[in-house]
Amino acid sequence: MNEVKESKTVPIVTMPIVPMPIKAIPYEHQIKAFNFANIIFDKSKGLALLAEMGTGKSLMTISVLGALYQQSKINKVLIVAPKSIVGVWKDEFEKFADFDYNLAVLDGASTKKADVIRHMKGVGLQVIVVNYESAWRLEDELKVWSPDSIVCDESTKIKNPQARCSKALHRLGKKSNYNLILTGTPITNSPLDFFSQYKFLDDSIFGGSYYAFRAKHAVLGGFQQHQIVGYKNLDELVSKAHSVAYRVKLKDAVDLPPFIDETRMIELEPKAQRIYRNLEKDSYSELAQGEITTRNVLTKLLRLSQITGGFIKTDEDELPEQISTAKIDALEDIVESVVEQGNKVVVFARFIPELRAIERMLRKLGVAYSLISGEVKDRQAQVEMFQTDPNVKVFVGQLQTVGMGLTLTAACVAVFYSLDFNFANYEQSRARIHRIGQDKKCLYIHLVAKGTVDEKVFYALKHKKDVATLVVDDWRTLIKK
Repeated sequence: MNEVKESKTVPIVTMPIVPMPIKAIPYEHQIKAFNFANIIFDKSKGLALLAEMGTGKSLMTISVLGALYQQSKINKVLIVAPKSIVGVWKDEFEKFADFDYNLAVLDGASTKKADVIRHMKGVGLQVIVVNYESAWRLEDELKVWSPDSIVCDESTKIKNPQARCSKALHRLGKKSNYNLILTGTPITNSPLDFFSQYKFLDDSIFGGSYYAFRAKHAVLGGFQQHQIVGYKNLDELVSKAHSVAYRVKLKDAVDLPPFIDETRMIELEPKAQRIYRNLEKDSYSELAQGEITTRNVLTKLLRLSQITGGFIKTDEDELPEQISTAKIDALEDIVESVVEQGNKVVVFARFIPELRAIERMLRKLGVAYSLISGEVKDRQAQVEMFQTDPNVKVFVGQLQTVGMGLTLTAACVAVFYSLDFNFANYEQSRARIHRIGQDKKCLYIHLVAKGTVDEKVFYALKHKKDVATLVVDDWRTLIKK
């Protein structure tokens, strides 16, 4: 499937066909994807990078865009992504791009976003990142800005050809010179899902008419012959789709280590940020003026951590108030992607209100799940259901409760929605999916609220430190003035 075949006797070391302008050593599958992209873009305007989570699709994309820029083929790039991950692109460019660029993430009011587009300038490749909902609303401004290249991240968001966002990107994509779609699962419901995504890429591949495409590849029946009851000419459909596609599955990326860590930086909403900063300021003042004890510091850190998870509790007798959905939105996108790829996922969270919010999100998606918290009595039944029932796609666990003893190898992805301050809990929870019986590579995703205590706690745990033992001497590094 558009991959370089390797000799069984002589190992082949893949080399980039042009320089890869990145500040990292790429894996072999990333070099192959980069080479394929350069070959495709010599003869086509569209590239489908069908890369699963954990394979490093952002590095591959940035290297391709950088090479096009260095070859003077592009000057302006538009990246369209789900709302929960637009900020990730800024972090990824900072981490990987080894070329001059100027990047703006569009946020705030529509008038502010439009103003940023109109005044976008600077040295190097100009990059604008925007979420799908805003993309169609800003179509006129983006059309005037006239990007040379457009990237649709998690492109199944435009699989419906009748949606306003899809139509806007079809129009924008027709005018740009190089288009990319990024997704691990281009098909979620039907082979017809290819059409809208590829119409954005290059409408010469499947044509511009959905109804002509459907007539060619769908068998209609049912009431008045309007229902799709089957499919036809799938060999031709698949051949055309993969003529511009490079496929990377996590399990097939043999050069990757047995487990991969990924950090998703989450931007709290302005209201939640204000609440967090006010509490942080008050906590610092109280600690600076009072007695420093482990209990006092941990209490302050706990309240700050609750806010990063989306909740605040002002009074012991009151129910917690939800002040942010930033993390739950990010988790929703991850769950959808994992389930669409046919995998299962374990979600760890620290606080009960977070668990309840996760449950509500899963019920909204219609995704079956198991759950263990301190309130659950028959825990083994929940584990067995997750391990054996193919319909149960998600396991939700309270971090302090499921850290030890459970086998959750039905999943190859684990998401840390929130963390506590105990290194042993963190290590034990990681071992739930990466243990005897696991035959897949494991991906750990950490949701970290930017500019908060989340960053400090995650850094400490990643470097094998127990935060609880640091709070007295180093509390000022955890709580800003």
